[in-house]
Amino acid sequence: MRFWKMQGAGNDFVVLNCMDAPAPEMPETLARRLCDRHFGIGADGLLLALPSRCADMRMRILNSDGSEPEMCGNGIRCIAKFAYDMGYLRKDFISIETLGGIKALQLQIQNGSAAGATVDMGEPILAPAEIPVNSATNQVSVTLDGREIRFFCVSMGNPHAVTYDLFPDADDFLRFGQQMENHPLFPQKTNVEFCRARNDHQVDVRVWERGCGATMACGTGASAALVAGVHLGKTARRAELALPGGTLHMRWADNGHVFMTGGAEMVFEGEISL
Repeated sequence: MRFWKMQGAGNDFVVLNCMDAPAPEMPETLARRLCDRHFGIGADGLLLALPSRCADMRMRILNSDGSEPEMCGNGIRCIAKFAYDMGYLRKDFISIETLGGIKALQLQIQNGSAAGATVDMGEPILAPAEIPVNSATNQVSVTLDGREIRFFCVSMGNPHAVTYDLFPDADDFLRFGQQMENHPLFPQKTNVEFCRARNDHQVDVRVWERGCGATMACGTGASAALVAGVHLGKTARRAELALPGGTLHMRWADNGHVFMTGGAEMVFEGEISL
């Protein structure tokens, strides 16, 4: 099986070309095998590039544990670069179908290839039942090591719990991230963002992704962190979010849509026997 290894802000993926070939059977099992960092290729997720009847193409993403999220902001930039550089889509404005809806992207073309993209991530969802979170409001408090930590809950097509109260060190981050992902407040589990605002336009973010664990970056997580920061008075509507794998440039426009700009890179390609 031929594959392409790609990354966006350190969030890495194995990409399979299903544009003119059948999609693999049992992709959940395949994702767990290919994404294994010891016995497989190693990645945060598996991306399937697929044709679409309602957009220029379709993206499916499977997390490293085989679960399927609704949307992935870094993954969609990678799949767009793949489609452009492979010649399937030779235009700089494209639409991609996801489980979280159709997303519009403006590609950044450099020397004949796509170097990155600005993605319309859509409007944030704040209604508790739609996130979903088991609470009357989208702001909840959770006790972590005896301390009450406030989380702002938002969906960017997938659930997120964002806090500006705590920016834990490495060991606590791993512990708290797992605890929050599986907290009974979140019936579909949740992604978790621990944030530290340096000023109105610069924020540090550590991300724990549902189904993956600690990752270098998360596009929907950066979007959620910006929305929470604006609501909490921590950030302006335009900010740079520094994640362990790189910086994403975020803007919450007046029309309510969140826009994310970041790079995408082809790391290597190869073949693996299954």
